[in-house]
Amino acid sequence: MWRYNSIMEKATFGAGCFWGVEETFRGLGGVQSTQVGYMGGTMPKPTYQDVCTDETGHAEAVEVTFDPSVISYHDLLDVFWNNHDPTTPNRQGPDVGTQYRSVIFYHYPEQEAEARSSKDAAQGRFRRPIVTQIVPATEFWRAEEYHQQYLAKRGLTHCEY
Repeated sequence: MWRYNSIMEKATFGAGCFWGVEETFRGLGGVQSTQVGYMGGTMPKPTYQDVCTDETGHAEAVEVTFDPSVISYHDLLDVFWNNHDPTTPNRQGPDVGTQYRSVIFYHYPEQEAEARSSKDAAQGRFRRPIVTQIVPATEFWRAEEYHQQYLAKRGLTHCEY
């Protein structure tokens, strides 16, 4: 039997603590896998402790591998805008620091264009200006294993503040 194998794509987002962000994307149809890690800084192979110093420049990020024939990048962007406050610089809830910034890391020019367009469209939903960065993806440093699917391993669906 012939089976169509679509090509998977990657999307990478920072929207505060990566535990809740991962859980939000992990449950979507068309998402093949997620992993949490660090992106956007200067330190190679950072640890969680390194990133928490607020000196590495890295954001807590979630890398989403998805099937664009099932879920579009546009749909992932909608989920991103609807599941955090993109108007608070370097902060989500009680978490404060540059590692918690709102950021879209694009992997190719089409993602950049779509991210910028969706940011403009999303601005109408917020009273304050959106401060989300839209920057090229750099090397993704996978976080320690205990951070992977952290909430799911504990039977939780979201972070409790």
